[in-house]
Amino acid sequence: MRATSNPAFRNLPSSGGYAGFDTRSAPGGAQPGYGQTSYGGYGPATGSADRPMTVDDVVIKTGITLAVTFLTGIITAVWAMGRIDAGLSMGPITGAMIGGMIVGLICALVVIFKKTPNPALVLTYAAAEGVFLGAITGVFEAFVARGIALQAIMATGIVFAVMLVVYKTGAVKVTPRLTKWVIGAAVGAAAFMLINLLVGMFTGGSGIGIRDGGPLAIVFSLVVIGIAAFMLLLDFDMADQMIRQQMPQKWAWYAAFGLMTTLVWLYLEILRLLSYLQSD
Repeated sequence: MRATSNPAFRNLPSSGGYAGFDTRSAPGGAQPGYGQTSYGGYGPATGSADRPMTVDDVVIKTGITLAVTFLTGIITAVWAMGRIDAGLSMGPITGAMIGGMIVGLICALVVIFKKTPNPALVLTYAAAEGVFLGAITGVFEAFVARGIALQAIMATGIVFAVMLVVYKTGAVKVTPRLTKWVIGAAVGAAAFMLINLLVGMFTGGSGIGIRDGGPLAIVFSLVVIGIAAFMLLLDFDMADQMIRQQMPQKWAWYAAFGLMTTLVWLYLEILRLLSYLQSD
């Protein structure tokens, strides 16, 4: 099994055998810590806290994480739109946006650098991102176009589904070289956004033009969406490697966190692109 180039997934604990279970054969050919499955074979005993993670674990944990983000996001978006429609101050909305971003960033840094699959941290990150995204979405819905959030959600789901099919069919292989190219492209895009922000701050203008809604901004958003889509391939591959390495099921929370961070980025960029197109 090749090592990953993704820094967020390095130094993850690996297990010998099935997540530390004794690999000697049990009576009847089953493995200790294993139970008979519904289809007559043998698989990890569901009562074991240290059983190896499965695809179902990743799907369920990702679903829970997305549900928390959706719930907090919808509540925040409705609240923000209500304030804007009523002509109330934007201050609380801005505060929710900044607060959600800061809390989400702190949780993300702890999860990444401490390499922890702590579900409380992951769900706190999901809730904070929901507040952050909800506040932004409410502003876009109020000032750009009604229904833009639904379009962005649908587009994000389509990209996710397409890239999952691409990964599962092997149409694009996740190789160390591809991983380096994608991560390099992501770093480059982040550098351009930082430069744009700094130039805009010092000149009082729109920076270098990659966020002003013009043709260059549209092209840049399309490129970033493409990078985020390929980041999903890396996330799928990381989850697949973790399953193949038979890591404990609690690490499914870490895989869910990785997918969530990419989906947040993808949604934001699609929302921004749609706002450019709505303005034309």
